[in-house]
Amino acid sequence: MTKIPATVLTGYLGSGKTTILNHMLAGQHGKRIAIIINEFGEVGIDGQLVVRSEEDVLELSNGCICCTIRGDLIRTVDSLLSNDRSFDHLVIETTGLADPAPIIQSFVLEQTLSGRLELDAIVTVVDSRHITTQLASEQAREQIAFADVVLINKTDLVSEPELATISKKIRMLNPLARIHFTRMGQIDLSAVLSVKAFDLKNLLRLDPRLLDDTSHQHDEDISCVAISEPGITDDGDLMRWLNRLVQAQGRDLLRIKGVINLEGEDRRFVFHGVHMTLDGRPGKPWQLNEPRMNQVVFIGRNLDRETLRLGFAACVRPT
Repeated sequence: MTKIPATVLTGYLGSGKTTILNHMLAGQHGKRIAIIINEFGEVGIDGQLVVRSEEDVLELSNGCICCTIRGDLIRTVDSLLSNDRSFDHLVIETTGLADPAPIIQSFVLEQTLSGRLELDAIVTVVDSRHITTQLASEQAREQIAFADVVLINKTDLVSEPELATISKKIRMLNPLARIHFTRMGQIDLSAVLSVKAFDLKNLLRLDPRLLDDTSHQHDEDISCVAISEPGITDDGDLMRWLNRLVQAQGRDLLRIKGVINLEGEDRRFVFHGVHMTLDGRPGKPWQLNEPRMNQVVFIGRNLDRETLRLGFAACVRPT
């Protein structure tokens, strides 16, 4: 039986994984791609940000596939493979805090995955603007070290000398990975799909204990706060609150993302934030009978759930 190639798309919080995933789905490659999206919090945001055509898109929330919901990944893949709808390629988008090692273990050691799938490449997305700070995190370093392909993203936000410095730092962590530079996630799909770049022997030289079945722990001081509020959000109140929030807690806010129901808008408003940076734009249209729920996820340090909930609730009024 021919194995189906699988790509693991990883990268630290806010690096641009979902943007690159959308570029994959919109590309003219003639492949039918199945997608598994893993989110750290109990509220799934990324699934609403993915361009959906005829692809199977499945979400795994409230945990990380490298640890707490690893079994869910195996069951989800098994369900996909048992489905009558065939696909040519599987892409797994991990949380920004994922450790690639346990995921590689699953592909090599778990019969459900190893018998039907072939790990094609670990593709790691790097945020040019914030990677120097993010390298203080063990997760960020490991994501680069285990990568077969590194996409240095958001190149328009840094200078050429800064890009050269970033490239050197990445090469120090991983001298073998193929490196590509991207802007807004634009990449030739031949560089990330069906590249046959995964090499277990090289990784075992990097970490001889890679296949040891050890548990993975995230940084203990990083937590997630997920908020869901029905109603209509005032855009002015929302932006003023978010701007005050990032000014006060920007260093601790590793990632913010949200899907918002703005008054009089037929499209959902989506926004993203990394530390002090915020960006928002119209997203996909609301469906006719779809509940218009406002959802925001914060990932960071020293997060006060109740303060965040009350601050956001003040921006929303009942329908």
